[in-house]
Amino acid sequence: MNKKIILAFLFSLLSGYACAEDAVTEVLSKSTVSWDGSKLPGCKRGKPEITVLRITIPPGMQLPMHKHPVINVGILISGELTVISNDNKTLHLKAGEPIVELVDKWHYGKNEGASPAVIIVVYSGITDLPISIKK
Repeated sequence: MNKKIILAFLFSLLSGYACAEDAVTEVLSKSTVSWDGSKLPGCKRGKPEITVLRITIPPGMQLPMHKHPVINVGILISGELTVISNDNKTLHLKAGEPIVELVDKWHYGKNEGASPAVIIVVYSGITDLPISIKK
C-alpha cells in the first residue's frame, strides 16, 4: 500500500468527511469504549505522534501477550483474526470489520484461518511512548 493511500485512509479516519463530490463516507467505527466495553482513557500529554501500521499475521500464528498504552483503531483488510483479553473476553474479526483496541489491558491475537490476516492499525500516541508492550 503506498503512502498516498495510507494518508487518504488516515485523513478520512480522523476527519470524518470526504473531500470529493463523488466520494462516499461510511463510519466504520465511532466509540468511547474499546471492543470489550471498557471506557477509553483520556489522551496522554506530550507531543502527539500518529503511527500507522500494516500487520500481516500468517495462518496459525499467535501473537505474544501484549498491551497498548495508547488509543488505537484498526480495520481488518483480509482474513480473520481472533483477539483474546487477559480475562478471556474474545472478539472474532472478519475482513472489513473495525476494532477499537484495548488500552492498558493485556491481550493477544491469533489467526485461526487458512489465509493471512492483514490489519491496518492507527495509533494515537505521543513521542517517546511505545505503542505496544510485550508481557
